[in-house]
Amino acid sequence: MKIGELAQAAETQVETIRFYEREGVLPVAARTQGNFRIYGPEHIERLAFVRHCRSLDMTLDEIRVLLQFKDAPHAECGDVNRLLDEHIGHVATRIRELRQLEKQLRALRDQCVEVHDAARCGVLAGLSQAASLPAGAAGRNPALSVHRSLRRRSGSSV
Repeated sequence: MKIGELAQAAETQVETIRFYEREGVLPVAARTQGNFRIYGPEHIERLAFVRHCRSLDMTLDEIRVLLQFKDAPHAECGDVNRLLDEHIGHVATRIRELRQLEKQLRALRDQCVEVHDAARCGVLAGLSQAASLPAGAAGRNPALSVHRSLRRRSGSSV
């Protein structure tokens, strides 16, 4: 099948498939004489595995390790268990950080309990005050430091 057919079968964007190929988590497909990529059932299976791992918030590096074990079915899975234990630890840390972020956002929301004109909005004032802190002050502002920590883990920038 061609890449568009694979994308449709796996409910994945074509660009995502190409990205996974570039990142080495999806094997590069053979090409026809017309230079079209040709994919088989093994590509659908592997793509489904990668997508499921991503839905569990695993990084591409973690997925690469899991794929190495998947490709070596007779290897012992102790490292797989350690990887998952470590990932569970990351998830637990993120949950704690998200709870702290929620507290900070609720505290910010509590600064404006009634509707006012925007000039007297407590939320906007609180956001402006936090934004005016020096760059190193993020450590003193839990909402900023938690938010930045979460964004780093997800691969986004603040």
